Amino acid sequence: MILNATQLEAIRQRNDEELRRGAHATPGYPAHTVRDLLQTVEALKKEKKKWQRLAQERGQALDTVREVLDAVRPADGRNGNGHAGAAARDRDAEPDARQPLVGPDGGDAPLRE
Repeated sequence: MILNATQLEAIRQRNDEELRRGAHATPGYPAHTVRDLLQTVEALKKEKKKWQRLAQERGQALDTVREVLDAVRPADGRNGNGHAGAAARDRDAEPDARQPLVGPDGGDAPLRE
C-alpha cells in the first residue's frame, strides 16, 4: 500500500495522540511500532533523495566527459595520425600488438625495451 504525504501526516498525528495518552491509550494500539515505522519511512525518503542526487551528479559528470571526448575526438572517428580509433576498430580483427600501458610490476614501465 502506497501512502501519500497527507495520509502519512494523519497517521503521525493519530499516533502522537495515542502516545500522549500514555496509560489511557487505546488498548492494543501499537503506538511505538507505528512510530518506528514512520521513522523508517522518513529515513528511506532521505536515502532515496541522497541516491537521486548522486545519480544526477553522476549523469552530469558523464555528460561532461562526453563533451570533452567529443571536443578532443574528430567527428570522423579518426585520431590525429589518420588511423581509426578504438571505436572504429573491427571487433574480429587481430588483437592490438602494442605494448600494454602497465608493466609486469604494476608500474608504468613497458614490458620490453
